[in-house]
Amino acid sequence: MAEITAKMVQELRRKTDAPMMECKKALTETGGDLDAAADWLRKSGAIKAEKKGDRITAEGLVENFTQADGKAGVLIELNCQTDFVARNDDFKALAQSLTKQAITADSVAALLAQPYAADPNVTVDAALKLAIARIGENLNVRRLANYKIAAGTEGAVDCYIHTGGRVGVLIELDCASAKVAESDDFKALARNLAMQVAACPNVEYINVGEIPEAIASKEKEIEMGRDDIANKPDNIKEKIVQGRIDKRLKEMTLVDQPYIKDQNISVTELIGQTAKQLGEEITVSRFTRFILGEGIEKVESDFAAEVAAQMGKM
Repeated sequence: MAEITAKMVQELRRKTDAPMMECKKALTETGGDLDAAADWLRKSGAIKAEKKGDRITAEGLVENFTQADGKAGVLIELNCQTDFVARNDDFKALAQSLTKQAITADSVAALLAQPYAADPNVTVDAALKLAIARIGENLNVRRLANYKIAAGTEGAVDCYIHTGGRVGVLIELDCASAKVAESDDFKALARNLAMQVAACPNVEYINVGEIPEAIASKEKEIEMGRDDIANKPDNIKEKIVQGRIDKRLKEMTLVDQPYIKDQNISVTELIGQTAKQLGEEITVSRFTRFILGEGIEKVESDFAAEVAAQMGKM
């Protein structure tokens, strides 16, 4: 069997980014063949990833990447099991790498199938499994949103990350000319509106016209059944209910919110002021907000009990 030297271990580590001891073990198992050792590590990583695959991943980071010209941007949620790993530099670097690569993918499945930019010999999926083996926790690219300014149109895409990667917003604004799209005022508006969405968790739509009729009907059904209007005449009841519905729907829309940096004006007025200043109509085309771990049921564990149980097995 070939002697496993420190130089061989370092070379395999450089090639695969696997831990030193794992690299040494892989070389030992494959008789010092670097390529075979790299394959061994990938297979080993896949096995370890499979074993960890059913572990709940509700921690992690929401990360973003925007092209320098503002024509495209991506928002991604990369999950892990613990907040400790989420703060790890290795995990953060992985999140940044995957987010930058996701600018070319329109779905999580498409991203995972791509050759990994940092090592084209493996797919993103395989690289993720190696990272699971290396980091020691289940990892999951949960979702991504990818915006691009359509050919023949003008506008800008911007992202905003809040509370250390726990909330992220991707937004697209449209205008008529490249001059306006490239202006500092237009870009500042995009950033401010992304911050607005991050600060308003109840906001789900751009304007009232976007809200599905089914939601308005459900709100009316709820309001009509409230006790405080049960004994009022039907015509009065209708007016009260309609007022409440209008208020509720506006609470769900971006343009009807008070502007977070100046509560004396609405977002609609802010957009109008910028449009007047730049001499061109400006519209919000779309936005996406990711809140880390939203909708994932976390399993509460008793750490002390787990330690005691492990000690009892020794």
